[in-house]
Amino acid sequence: MNTTGAAFQPELIQLMKTVLDDAAAMLPEAKRTSTMKAEIAAQILACAAKGERDPIALRNSALSAIVECTHYSHDISPERRAV
Repeated sequence: MNTTGAAFQPELIQLMKTVLDDAAAMLPEAKRTSTMKAEIAAQILACAAKGERDPIALRNSALSAIVECTHYSHDISPERRAV
C-alpha cells in the first residue's frame, strides 16, 4: 500500500472509521485484535486512495483481504462474510 501524499477529507475519514468499526464487528470477538484492525484499516486506506467511496465495497475489500491472507476464514460464519 502506498498512500504517501494521500489526503482525505474529514467526511471520508469518518466514513473509513465507520467501515473499520463495521468490518471489525464482523470478526469473532477473539480475533478483534489491534493487529487485525490495522490490517483492515490498511486495506480500507488503500482502496480509498484508489478512489473507492462505497462503504460496502470498502468493507468487502478489507474483509476479503483479511480472509485471503489469514487462517481466520474458518472463524467467520458464511452469513457474516461480506463476500
